[in-house]
Amino acid sequence: MRPIKAEISLGAMAHNLRVARAHAHGARVFAVVKANAYGHGLSRARRAFTAADGFAVLTLEEAANLRLMGVEQPIMLLEGLFGADEIATCAELDLWPVLHQAAQLDWLERAPPARPLQVFLKFDSGMHRLGMPLAGHAAIVARVRGMAGVAGITLMTHFAQADEAAGVDWQLRPFLDVADRYGLPWSGANSAALLRHPQACGAWVRPGLMLYGASPFADASADALGLKPAMTLKSEIIGVQNLRAGEGVGYGQLFRAERPMRVGVVACGYADGYPRHAPTGTPVAVGGGASRTLGRVSMDMLCVDLDGLPDAGIGAPVELWGAHVPVEAVATAAATVSYELLCALAPRVQVEEVE
Repeated sequence: MRPIKAEISLGAMAHNLRVARAHAHGARVFAVVKANAYGHGLSRARRAFTAADGFAVLTLEEAANLRLMGVEQPIMLLEGLFGADEIATCAELDLWPVLHQAAQLDWLERAPPARPLQVFLKFDSGMHRLGMPLAGHAAIVARVRGMAGVAGITLMTHFAQADEAAGVDWQLRPFLDVADRYGLPWSGANSAALLRHPQACGAWVRPGLMLYGASPFADASADALGLKPAMTLKSEIIGVQNLRAGEGVGYGQLFRAERPMRVGVVACGYADGYPRHAPTGTPVAVGGGASRTLGRVSMDMLCVDLDGLPDAGIGAPVELWGAHVPVEAVATAAATVSYELLCALAPRVQVEEVE
């Protein structure tokens, strides 16, 4: 059997939820489990996050699967309704949709469910992605409050720079100027805001990335934040090459040896979810020792530096990311984000649950 596998730790996920709750200042916690729980598996997330106050997903299918798994907590639909035909299912499954555009309000008015819905009314406070215009808040809130199909309202916004020096206050202040007028509960904090901006917590927080043990910040590791990586991607050395000075390795010969050196060939490539654009120098661990990738990542293989690791040969264990190699470090080297790497884990990779 090909040696590459991903180990998913439910214990680490449960630990990270406890960290999120410790930062929530009494706010209730929606565990964000969209995108197959960021590549970790929806069923595993359901079992790891039993202590969550609710779950947040993207689609009706994800929400329905959670209900079939026995989830009784509230389930938020982060992008709300995609059509009027979804309203009845929301009522049947007791889902809490986000309302972020006028068409969704129209659908609810024309086809109110027999069982009124709890809704999140999302306002655009500056990210300019999804959300109602803050300037029109009075008419929008009055309209939703008057709907027969709405049982309760939580106001909501999303932060564009919670993980950066700009922070959240430039969005939070105008949002709260509106929210304070209505006495309604509100939700603002994602992982980054939850960890660094306690004023953004509100009644509900929505951690995602941190629950899987990755840091949302460029200047702080997951370990420094008290988080444990939930996914370890590991494989083995399946070949060893001895290069002479000047010889290259891999497609395009992007890496050439400056001196004689040993190179390990690892059973992992971009068809497994490892980023093809990861350059020479991307960190890996071989046999517990620090190493780096060399040259271009192939579909099924990548190469690593075995200099300074004389005992590493065929069968030597390789950690692509996990406890020794933070996924955010790999993402930084590859000029991407850890979200992408975790979500990109390929179906062909064997997954094993660990404590």
